[in-house]
Amino acid sequence: MAAEIHSRPQSSRPVLLNKIEGHSDAVNAAVLIPKEDGVITVSEDRTIRVWLKRDSGQYWPSIYHTVSSPCSCMSYHHDSRRIFIGQDNGAIVEFLLSEDFNKMNHVKTYPAHQNRVSDMVFSLESEWVVSTGHDKSVSWMCTQSGSMLGRHYFGSWASCLQYDNDTQHAFIGDHSGQITLLKLERQTYSTVTTLKGHEGSIGALWWDPVQRLLFSGASDHSVIMWDIGGRKGRTLLLQGHHERVQAVRYLQLTRQLVSCSADGGVTVWNMDTPREEAPQWLDSDSCQKCEQPFFWNVKQMWDSKTIGLRQHHCRKCGKAVCGKCSSKRTTYPVMGFEFQVRVCDTCYDTVKDEDRTALATFHEGKHNIAFMDMDPSRGLMVTCGSDRVIKIWDMTQVVGCSIATGFSPR
Repeated sequence: MAAEIHSRPQSSRPVLLNKIEGHSDAVNAAVLIPKEDGVITVSEDRTIRVWLKRDSGQYWPSIYHTVSSPCSCMSYHHDSRRIFIGQDNGAIVEFLLSEDFNKMNHVKTYPAHQNRVSDMVFSLESEWVVSTGHDKSVSWMCTQSGSMLGRHYFGSWASCLQYDNDTQHAFIGDHSGQITLLKLERQTYSTVTTLKGHEGSIGALWWDPVQRLLFSGASDHSVIMWDIGGRKGRTLLLQGHHERVQAVRYLQLTRQLVSCSADGGVTVWNMDTPREEAPQWLDSDSCQKCEQPFFWNVKQMWDSKTIGLRQHHCRKCGKAVCGKCSSKRTTYPVMGFEFQVRVCDTCYDTVKDEDRTALATFHEGKHNIAFMDMDPSRGLMVTCGSDRVIKIWDMTQVVGCSIATGFSPR
């Protein structure tokens, strides 16, 4: 079922410790069991499996449970050993795991959605299970009575969410690229704000309640940090992926962000360094450097007897410029541009060699990553995806090994 790949050599990159195989379809979620050599997985093959590491170093399923519909997502609460499984048919099923992780008993089935459940969070403090679905809604249900407490509809699929236990605020990312902040109450709710910044559907969210930072990854290949606690609308754009971002995780104690993309890219961002906000792109009918008209500026084209030019934007200053005035490319990591981007000639001359020093490291997971979980207390990461493989990684040489209080079970 699983092969032990490595012991833990010293390395500056993730080390593959184990590779678990056995599912017959895509694995949609995998969660490390805290303080145990174990992993819980759910799959499109309709199975929930608990894998425990044996003396041989291999992982074997101690629980293999089949449900009525493909499993789309999962929320596991370790202290209570309660596990909630979202399904393709819109239902959420709750189970209780035994102390030895060899048995799982059904507790309740919640009719949460009319279509596939895309994400969910269980809150022990509220005794709520909050979930999003492809029926374009977020719902919250009471886990004591099993009853529906509230529901809110969006204009497009609700794809992912995070929940703040202390304030009962929910962050919901959707297929249109927006993130909605809702204040949830019993039987009611209020919309606080809508965050707009991505140019593609939201694939992953992570909320850090200590620093009050929200991180989002999207199909536009970018990650955005939203400074919710600062209340000044500060955002940081991070571009370090070549494919859609499907998992993000902020390590509060080491001030690092880990993001994973569909092509297997794993990027570790140093967030413990001063960073600059990327400028808003300016609008203009002509190049803000040479003043030549853009192709829609018919009047100036006629007056100057010139052909209109295509508009571009300098990523450093945000000015609207033509191709001739923005012929240079450079990285600018302090603004989140880890890959080369277009800048105007003036800004290019201001970028020093030290400004190009990378503020992130890039690694290869070597499989499609649809979901990622981490246990910072042990420096472990687990990834899974459409290739039906679960990989367990040693990340200690990449992100360091923080103490257990840095881990907040999903």
